[in-house]
Amino acid sequence: MSKGFIPPHGGYQDLLAFKKARIVYDATVFFCDRYIDVRSRTHDQMVQAARSGKQNILEGSQASGTSREFEIKLTNVARASLEELLEDYRDYLRVRSHELWDKNSKQALYVRKLGSDKDASYETYRTYFETRPAEVTANIIICLIHQTNYLLDQLIRRQEQDFLENGGLKENMFKARLLRRDEQRREK
Repeated sequence: MSKGFIPPHGGYQDLLAFKKARIVYDATVFFCDRYIDVRSRTHDQMVQAARSGKQNILEGSQASGTSREFEIKLTNVARASLEELLEDYRDYLRVRSHELWDKNSKQALYVRKLGSDKDASYETYRTYFETRPAEVTANIIICLIHQTNYLLDQLIRRQEQDFLENGGLKENMFKARLLRRDEQRREK
């Protein structure tokens, strides 16, 4: 506490949820540019939802040093944005009469296995995204969104626990000030 009251923050690049959200964003940009008319409102909304999913993780991580509340809110915004994107992909499949993979299908389990690599990136999936038909690509991205949402749910629970255990900025500022006063009294 004597070194400061602002806790370590940032480090979003190391969060698995951020890494997955980045893959979802990159894949969505590719998917929309390839399969959805660039002039379509859906194109823009899907790309923006994917971007929001990624960027709000980053912003929440950076804000965590001064506002645990803001961190949790932004992480939840990321989660909500990806849920919106998930529904866009489901809509894409449904209105075109394409199959939505069951979560325990052979294909979904394969994607889940690929996703277990903590160092996975867009490159891990590039061949699948760029060589498969739209309905397969959409299903792969749906699997990745589910993985990312699961990680975000875990992250939100961890953020909640961290707040309960360590408090927020005002609490820590007050504790730091009391500690400093005690140190000053002892020095006299």
